[in-house]
Amino acid sequence: MHILLVEDDVKLGPLIVRLLAAERNTVELAATGADGIAFWESKRWDLVILDRMLPDLEGASILRDRRRAGDTTPVLMLTAMGTVDDRVEGLDSGADDYLTKPFAASELLARVRALGRRSEFAAGGPVSRVIVAGLELDESRHALTYAGQVIDLSAREYALLAHLMRNRGAALTRQQLLDEVWGAEPDVYSNVVDLYIHYLREKFKDAGHEDLIKTVRGVGYRLIEAEAS
Repeated sequence: MHILLVEDDVKLGPLIVRLLAAERNTVELAATGADGIAFWESKRWDLVILDRMLPDLEGASILRDRRRAGDTTPVLMLTAMGTVDDRVEGLDSGADDYLTKPFAASELLARVRALGRRSEFAAGGPVSRVIVAGLELDESRHALTYAGQVIDLSAREYALLAHLMRNRGAALTRQQLLDEVWGAEPDVYSNVVDLYIHYLREKFKDAGHEDLIKTVRGVGYRLIEAEAS
C-alpha cells in the first residue's frame, strides 16, 4: 500500500516507517500538520496514519476538513489521548480506526492490514460512476479518468469537480460551491473557488480535454455536457 504517515515524534515516526516498509508498503513521512495536508492533497493514498497531537495543527481538525472535502481515504489515528471520550471524538472526526500510544508494533501492523483489506473490499464492491463528455468519475476510488488515462486531482479539486459533475447543467453560485467543498472552514474567501476552477481547467487542458466548466456571469459556474458543434 501507499501510506502517508503524519507523526511529529522524531523517534516514533522513522520507527513506524521502517515497520511499514518491512511489510512492503511505500511510506511518506510528514512531521507537521501543514506538511501532512500538502502531502495528502498531492496524490491518492491507500491509507493515512495521522497523529492527533501535532505541533502546529490538531489531527482531528485536519481529518474533519478532509472528510468535508469529500476525501474517503482510510485513516488510522494515533494518539496518547486514550479516554473513551477521546476515542469517540477521534472516530467521530472521521477516523476509521484509533490506536492509543504506546502500542505494540504487531497491533499497529495488524490494524494497518485490516484497513487495507477493508479498502480493497470496498473498491471491489458496487461502483458509483458519473460520466460527462468522456470524463469518468469513479466515486468508489476517488479517481477521474479520460480516454483511459487517470487525471491526478488533489482532494479539494476532486470534491469541487465531483459536485459540478453531479449537478451538471445547473448554474451553481460561488457560495454554494464554497459551502459544499470548504464547508465551515474559517478564513476562506469566495475567490478560492475561482482559483480551483482555474486548476481544474488546467488539468483538462493538460489531458487534452475541452473545458466543460463555463462561467455564468453574475452567478458562478456550470459544468456542461459538451460544446455544441
